Amino acid sequence: GGDHRRARPAAAPRSRRLLARWPPMDDEGENEFVSDQVNEIVKNAVTKNLANVSYSKDRVNGWTTSIIDDTLKELAKLNKPFKYVVTCIIMQKNGAPAHNAVSLFWDSKTDGATCVQVGLETMDCITSVFGCMI
Repeated sequence: GGDHRRARPAAAPRSRRLLARWPPMDDEGENEFVSDQVNEIVKNAVTKNLANVSYSKDRVNGWTTSIIDDTLKELAKLNKPFKYVVTCIIMQKNGAPAHNAVSLFWDSKTDGATCVQVGLETMDCITSVFGCMI
C-alpha cells in the first residue's frame, strides 16, 4: 500500500527543454500560471452566472457547477501545460463570517494558485484555481 507519486523533474532539465524550443517563444508567460489572467477568467464566469440573481439554496449547486465548468473551459483555451483544480463556494450573506485556508506543497516556480472573492448583494462567491504544470 501507500501513496506512490512520481517525482517531478528538476527545474534545470525543464529550462533546457524550453530554451531548445523552436521557433523561440515571443510571449512572456506563455507557459506560466498568470494569476491576473486566471482571475479575469474567474470573474467573467461568476458575472455570467450570478449577475442579476438573488441567493437561492435550490440553485446553488447549478451555479457552482456552471462557474467551475465555464472557468475550466476558458482555462483549457489558454493551451498551457497545466492540470487545473477549481473550487467554488457560494454563501448567503447573513452576517456570518466565512474562513478559508489552503496549504500547498509544490513547485512554486511552475505551479500557481489564486482565489477570487466576488461579493454580491445577497451572496458571496469564493472561487479558487490551482494550476500544476504537467
